[in-house]
Amino acid sequence: MRSARHVIRACGNQESIICPNGGMILVVPLPPEPPRGPLWQTLAWSFRPLAFMARNREEIGDAFSVRFLGFERPMVMISDPAAVKALYTERRHGLPPGRTFALEPILGPRSVLLLEGEEHMARRRLMLPPFHGERMRSYEVTVGEIVTAEIDSWQLGREFPIHARMQAVTLEVILRAVFGVAAGPRLDRLRVMLRDVLADTGSVRRQLLGILARRRGRDPLADVRERLVQVDELLFAEIAEHRRRPDLEERHDILSMLMTATFEDGSAMDDKELRDQLMTLLLAGHETTATALAWTFDLLLRHPVEVGRLRTSLEAGEDTYLKATIAEALRLRPVIPIAGRRLVTDLVTEALELPAGTDVTPAIWLTHTNPEIYPEPFAFRPERFHRQAPETYAWIPFGGGVRRCLGAAFAEFEMAIVLREVLTRCDLRKADPRPEKTGRRNITFSPRAGTPVVVEARRPARERAPLAA
Repeated sequence: MRSARHVIRACGNQESIICPNGGMILVVPLPPEPPRGPLWQTLAWSFRPLAFMARNREEIGDAFSVRFLGFERPMVMISDPAAVKALYTERRHGLPPGRTFALEPILGPRSVLLLEGEEHMARRRLMLPPFHGERMRSYEVTVGEIVTAEIDSWQLGREFPIHARMQAVTLEVILRAVFGVAAGPRLDRLRVMLRDVLADTGSVRRQLLGILARRRGRDPLADVRERLVQVDELLFAEIAEHRRRPDLEERHDILSMLMTATFEDGSAMDDKELRDQLMTLLLAGHETTATALAWTFDLLLRHPVEVGRLRTSLEAGEDTYLKATIAEALRLRPVIPIAGRRLVTDLVTEALELPAGTDVTPAIWLTHTNPEIYPEPFAFRPERFHRQAPETYAWIPFGGGVRRCLGAAFAEFEMAIVLREVLTRCDLRKADPRPEKTGRRNITFSPRAGTPVVVEARRPARERAPLAA
């Protein structure tokens, strides 16, 4: 097997592997690329990503190479679960370069999303407990209060984009349950400034301009640096206030838990790292969950039979069909399109061999719409998962392996609370009965029109049984 010491040089759709033992060159063909060049591929990926992937699968196969502007080498997209498993079960694979230069200016250098090796694993071990089990259940009341207040603000008969309202809900959850910010001027300022930063950095236009700026040696975020500095001032002030709290160890917000947790050597995160992890949890848990909820409403509200069945199960105090609905929505509309690695060792399956050094990612939507795994793959059928959990490497909306999303369980838990409250408190209909088209926002595939809905009636509030974590 080739090791990470081999030098990889791209040459068309081949890789030249230059070995350290005398310079022997092996030419390893990568899967074919689309017939058009990097500019067309970049634009197609930016504006019509699902059509781009579907066409490549149809014309090339389950694995194909793509070459985007701003990247020095091709990336191989895979979708076969066997290849996905081979990729995600090798713990040593590293990060592809795009994640660092795209995210570090916002998240900071100590973000768990950007660290590798033991540094990454140490932070993963420290950050994972608050997002599971009884600790996670403690956030149910907070999330319920936030979404109830949001629903109460909706006017009967008035059209509004529910994606934007879900963004407001998930941002408030982050600020209160994760950051632990109390009501007051700092919360008000953070709410506005974080929303503006995310909006400023989220458009496709911004991402394309960022690629051009980097190629010319310019700072792609120069115009938002001042706003990021102001956000940091507010976050450091909140961290300092947390440190002064006499009840810090009894508090349940995630910032407090991170401040009191220690690594195996007894050390703790300093203020700069806490800031980086807070911004990481914001980016990973705010936009993604809001977008997943907007897609779920887009799917549900076009399927009245499924809405009725879900309401009946919720009113009976059951949540198995709710969980199945969330799993099916995340299958059909995965929010994050790719979650790649740079190979440290060869990736080998019966159908595919890729050399160490190759950049590889699952094309998540292609995996989720494989007809050999999911009959009628484009149909919305929560029954697929009603009594059966998704197959590990055929259902990957949160990535996989040692870099699987830290907040995956929390995201599904939050989605369940929001869906339960909305569907049992009001009757919604889609303003436009047609399916939403796919747009891009930050790192997500989002509903292009924001999923406009109308509240047709309100339902009386009822006592809710706690959800299972």
